[in-house]
Amino acid sequence: MPSILVIDDDRSVRHLITKAFEDTDVVVLPAATAEEGMRLMGESPMDAVLLDILLPETSGLDLFESIRRTDSKLPVIFITSLASSETAIKAMTLGAFDYLLKPLDLARIRDLVRQALEIRRLMSIPVEMPGARIVRSNGKASESRIDTLVGNSPQMQEVYKAIGRVAPQDVTVLIRGESGTGKELVARALYQHSTRVKGQFLAVNCAAIPDALLESELFGHEKGSFTGADQRRIGKFEQCSGGTLFLDEIGDMSPLVQSKVLRVLQSQQFERVGGNQTITTDVRVIAATNRDLEKMVEDGEFRSDLYYRLSGFTIQLAPLRERPEDLQPLLENYLAVFSKELNKDVHGISPEAMDLLLGYSWPGNVRELQNVLKQTLLRSAGEVIIPDFLPDKILSPEFAAGGGAAGDFAGTDLRHFVDERLEHGSSNLYADSLEFMERYVVTRVLRVCEGNQSKAARMLGITRGCLRSKVRSLKVSIDTLVQVEGEPLEV
Repeated sequence: MPSILVIDDDRSVRHLITKAFEDTDVVVLPAATAEEGMRLMGESPMDAVLLDILLPETSGLDLFESIRRTDSKLPVIFITSLASSETAIKAMTLGAFDYLLKPLDLARIRDLVRQALEIRRLMSIPVEMPGARIVRSNGKASESRIDTLVGNSPQMQEVYKAIGRVAPQDVTVLIRGESGTGKELVARALYQHSTRVKGQFLAVNCAAIPDALLESELFGHEKGSFTGADQRRIGKFEQCSGGTLFLDEIGDMSPLVQSKVLRVLQSQQFERVGGNQTITTDVRVIAATNRDLEKMVEDGEFRSDLYYRLSGFTIQLAPLRERPEDLQPLLENYLAVFSKELNKDVHGISPEAMDLLLGYSWPGNVRELQNVLKQTLLRSAGEVIIPDFLPDKILSPEFAAGGGAAGDFAGTDLRHFVDERLEHGSSNLYADSLEFMERYVVTRVLRVCEGNQSKAARMLGITRGCLRSKVRSLKVSIDTLVQVEGEPLEV
């Protein structure tokens, strides 16, 4: 279970943070003094620290530096009042994760700690590759893990070679591949084998942050630079100086952000939003995309100079359907991982079930494979997976042929979809239902617009680039949309 250390002389703050995580698997260890906090760190490993900026016996910044010397990758979140927020901002430029303002907000505490724990995982849990036999501190070889690049196909062998060649070189890397192929794992492997491994590794999903906020997220902003900017904010490029910044889905950046990222890549300099002070940083950028950047450059949606700057070294991840020899080892690895995670005593897959799994086209790649195995294990009874436990899309011939997962759900009502998932004990119903609805809406509007993406984007109220990204991620076939009109969705 993850452990967080709270160092604050105010008992009410320690109590509030402990209460925020009482119904979770996060262990909270409170300390009233710097000395007690450092003692607790020495007794057991921590995954994050919440640190008061004003401690009676020492400066928060001095204690922060001691923590960094003990564990340079440990995320530290400062607790501060408005009067001392500038000190917290200074700490962020030195590598602190973030800061919380008093009075503390429970939801904000939980959100920041969740992010910090994820960053800790990204930096500290090694990505394993075939041939790299990692031995734990107990002297035993590593077990199957989700943080593993699995596969001995020629395509994956080239990926391993590329990681080995470019990881030690301080150059920008572009990772390309369909959604779910493991681009984040490759980015982490590059970081972990680089000369910047003692620095920070931060990840930003450019598609998940609105254009108006992405610039501030990356470059920070000055107080008063826009509505709601009541404090100066340090951006990821400044916070990550000396480390590695992973920009996922870089094809979804607006032209303004593209131009600022290009400048950082060229000169390692930028200005915060609303500021005129030039800030110098030292960041290695690893970018990833599932989009056709060449076509975007041709259509004027992506800067050609940024494309050439990013693609100096490219790692291409092949979709799962193009490396069928990797399917069985992937299934065996994740079966071991999820059986333990879900407390299931499942040790194998029957030949009939394995044939069905190997015959499926996996349009969602490794991420879909993981989801299917989790669903299967939740349905399973006994030590071996048999076809009866597999999801319907694996059992249906039309899905096995590759048409089902990429098709549309227009002929199936939402109520039936939800009832079916409930019957089978879904553990991801919310995300599955949102994807169901999104696929239907996008498909329906594109049919009405006869495949005209510009018109469909206007009707949906999103940009054409965002629509193209959704078409790719949802596996919607434009060619077949205008041929058959679907039935209305019943809700």
